[in-house]
Amino acid sequence: MQFEVWAPQADRVTLHCEGATRALARDPAREGWWTGEAEAGHGARYGFALDDGPVLPDPRSRRQPDGPDGLSAVVDHGRHEWRARWTGRGLPGAVLYELHVGTYTREGTLDAAADRLEHLVELGVTHVELMPLCPFPGRHGWGYEGVSLWAVHEPYGGPEALKRFVDRAHGLGLGVVLDVVHNHLGPSGNHLPAFGPYFTDTHQTPWGSAVNLDAPGSDEVRAFLVGSALAWLRDYRIDGLRLDAVHALYDTRACHFLEELSAAVDGLAGEADRPLFLIAESDMNNPRFITARAEHGIGLHAQWNDDFHHALHTSLTGESQGYYADFAREPFAALAKTLTGGWFHDGTYSSFRGRRHGRPLDRARVAGHRLVGYSQTHDQVGNRAQGDRLAAHLSPGLLACAATLTLTAPFTPMLFMGEEWAAGTPWQFFTDHTDPGLAEAVRRGRRREFAAHGWAEEDVPDPQDPATRERSCLDWSEPEREPHARVLAWYRQLIALRRAQPDLTDPDLADTKVAYDEDARWLAFRRGDVRVAVNLGKEPARIPLGTGRVEVLAAWEPVTAPGPDGLLQVPGESCVVLFQP
Repeated sequence: MQFEVWAPQADRVTLHCEGATRALARDPAREGWWTGEAEAGHGARYGFALDDGPVLPDPRSRRQPDGPDGLSAVVDHGRHEWRARWTGRGLPGAVLYELHVGTYTREGTLDAAADRLEHLVELGVTHVELMPLCPFPGRHGWGYEGVSLWAVHEPYGGPEALKRFVDRAHGLGLGVVLDVVHNHLGPSGNHLPAFGPYFTDTHQTPWGSAVNLDAPGSDEVRAFLVGSALAWLRDYRIDGLRLDAVHALYDTRACHFLEELSAAVDGLAGEADRPLFLIAESDMNNPRFITARAEHGIGLHAQWNDDFHHALHTSLTGESQGYYADFAREPFAALAKTLTGGWFHDGTYSSFRGRRHGRPLDRARVAGHRLVGYSQTHDQVGNRAQGDRLAAHLSPGLLACAATLTLTAPFTPMLFMGEEWAAGTPWQFFTDHTDPGLAEAVRRGRRREFAAHGWAEEDVPDPQDPATRERSCLDWSEPEREPHARVLAWYRQLIALRRAQPDLTDPDLADTKVAYDEDARWLAFRRGDVRVAVNLGKEPARIPLGTGRVEVLAAWEPVTAPGPDGLLQVPGESCVVLFQP
């Protein structure tokens, strides 16, 4: 088979394959590339030595059987026999479900997660969003320190397990989204700097030198990242990618890397004749990311909406520290603004940043489904000192209100695994670094970070302690018990209602009308003929809906239709969805 590697700084490149060595030759057609042929079939182990140095894994390795530092293995993707006939499932109308393979089940494998997919079908979600799968040192971790951007973490089951998972999901009618990390790699097990200028000191990120998107040699780095993205969509039949922290992709070129990526993904969608999409995580509140390329935008299909989360979180909990401060001043007003305008910070002053932030969305041009709304995510739970979920602090009624606002808002809703039954398990930050120095640095850094916010060192879980990961695994006996079973039934009812009521998936952001009472702690909004009312206060609230025929579609606690005065009485910490033509 043909082997190739980009190593522009090397004078010699040697292929080591199945115990044999072969010198590679420069490719006359591609500067910096080395090529050669060797006998090798599916599963063959190989690596490259640069200038007689150590044998390193292939930067484009499709499999790392022995972890990031081991030899690569040949993967013949044509060997897999796909069972599901799948024509794709696009983003409009979707309900996403964020899932971490390593804690979704105690086994922590893709095959074990696949065995639990029927639960998601019964729940009613449309897409499973897998957290990063690229190889990282050790067995357990969040996945955001991965390397080998074309491979699948071996303890999760490797490439074949991912194909089985996707095939199983597609057979059940579920799309699959994969979280990919282009903004940094490693630090442990990252051998890319030995091969070429994959990183640059021109820009700095929270993780060190930035990925090289605009300095000399960046053409090949960009091609490396685009090729990795397309490989997930093509070779594994993934339906969409979530792009981690795109605000850390520093690129000063006229055509931004993300624009290049979106064009390539749209091209592949045309070739494959199925919808493919990109969802960005961005804290910039910049509409250009989700504006079409034809309209001089970058052309991503959606982005996470942290402003909605922050407004909802402060309304529910009253927390006001850090970036919550601006939202907590008038949380219901902040929530109303995000429901109608998409973002809270749209050019307004951010006290957390000490400057103005964001710019307004054009509601006439940006469809609501291009913003992803949520009450919890891996970040918002796991980056708390103890990984505590909303369920650790809120009553079932308030959790029902959070679900109602998330699943009836004019955005693409996303749930974080276990949220749907008010999971009692935390989701904490855990690592399994094999480098003792790095492990200790992460442990100390985590405790130092939260000590600055008043946490005692002993109260911050040790990321390296296996018990931290164990505590974070879902308890699958909970959905059968109260109050978890009632919360789960409510989520199922809301998702079914979203599917049955076209107004709840209407992409028109401008159609949402909101009323609220900050002191009484209630908020109501209208989307077409659907009315939603939530009462976050402990006392019953009388909410004006107006006169006319009203049908109760779903209610956490029993309610009756408004009387002649048009006032709907909603019990404390409760919510209701109505039809009022």
